Amino acid sequence: MTTGGSDGTGGEAMVARLDAELRIELADLEARALLRRRRRVDGTQGPRIELDGRRVLCLSSNNYLGLADDPRLIEAAGAALLAQGASGASSPLISGHMAAHAELEELAAEWLGSEAAVVFGSGYHANIGTIGALTGPNDAVFSDVLNHASLIDGCRLSRATVRIFRHRDVDHLDELLRATPARRRLIVTDSIFSMDGDAAPLDEIVELAERNGAHVMIDEAHAVGVFGDDGSGLANALGLGARIAIRMGTLGKGLGSYGAFVAGSRALIDVLVNRARAYVFSTALPPAVVAAATAAIGIARAERERRARLWANARALHGALRAAGLRVEPLSSPIVPLILGSAERALAVSARMLEAGVFSPAIRPPTVPEGTARIRLTPLATHSSEEIATAARVIVEAAREIID
Repeated sequence: MTTGGSDGTGGEAMVARLDAELRIELADLEARALLRRRRRVDGTQGPRIELDGRRVLCLSSNNYLGLADDPRLIEAAGAALLAQGASGASSPLISGHMAAHAELEELAAEWLGSEAAVVFGSGYHANIGTIGALTGPNDAVFSDVLNHASLIDGCRLSRATVRIFRHRDVDHLDELLRATPARRRLIVTDSIFSMDGDAAPLDEIVELAERNGAHVMIDEAHAVGVFGDDGSGLANALGLGARIAIRMGTLGKGLGSYGAFVAGSRALIDVLVNRARAYVFSTALPPAVVAAATAAIGIARAERERRARLWANARALHGALRAAGLRVEPLSSPIVPLILGSAERALAVSARMLEAGVFSPAIRPPTVPEGTARIRLTPLATHSSEEIATAARVIVEAAREIID
């Protein structure tokens, strides 16, 4: 087959053609106010960050407990770096399962009250790996329509029959369960939904699953460290931990590090270690990252006042925005979404906020449904009450300027 001249011009033409097509796609995104650009952060992640060379209040991270720059995590990471090196160097089933990983898995299992746990490279890896390892063509997965993208993709990649139920609608879920026979039926849901901050009706879902012979998997990414007397998540806070077969928790949000874990029975974890492709075929997390997460769990369990400050800050911010007449949903978690409607309006409010020194970018489709673009506000435990008051004032002024 002839693909071009011997001077390579045919290949160069194809490269140029792809580039031109991609530029058209980017222009279309920009025209619809949906183009995203990265900003550079220098220094550590905390209540204030150095953003593109400017110090600003940050209300956009998932560093809920403010642990990302905690000296104890940094010290733990440094010690592991010196003792175990910079990399896992291999997949866990070859030589990558190191002392740091084993310690974290034992601690995570004990924290959640499970028999065992396994550490994944990310929450995304954990979700696609777990769903794919547990279900296949003869099975069915039932997924909340507003589940995180990693759960959605895990369902798609599993090759199981996928049934989508309306957000938090247990009656709809019940209908789908009764109408969908399968060898194994798995219900998957976030416990706290990342963009709305609302909670899944876990008690009703668990009861429904038990009546219908189904299993439950929950993503506790935005609940670990945040809910429960010891921070072990929403399921434990509700007394449901022992009735939920599969619980995933991330290490890179409330715990200030990176990676994720899945907790459950010993048999579940052994199956994931053998069958979860995202685990089997990925290099293990660096020991320093894992050691930081291990230190974070200890802090999250011991320092209950951190959660108290986080919730106090969330209530203060939510209350100020609601008192100003802005559209915020009832507070179910420390996530406070300010709903603005159009992508253009959300971008404009975010830009005004940044001009005044408060950073929280616009969240637009496809991350959220059309017509629900928003500013997703996430106060931290380490924000002072004065910083929360300042942020609230800036947000209210910016929103009124654009909306009015």
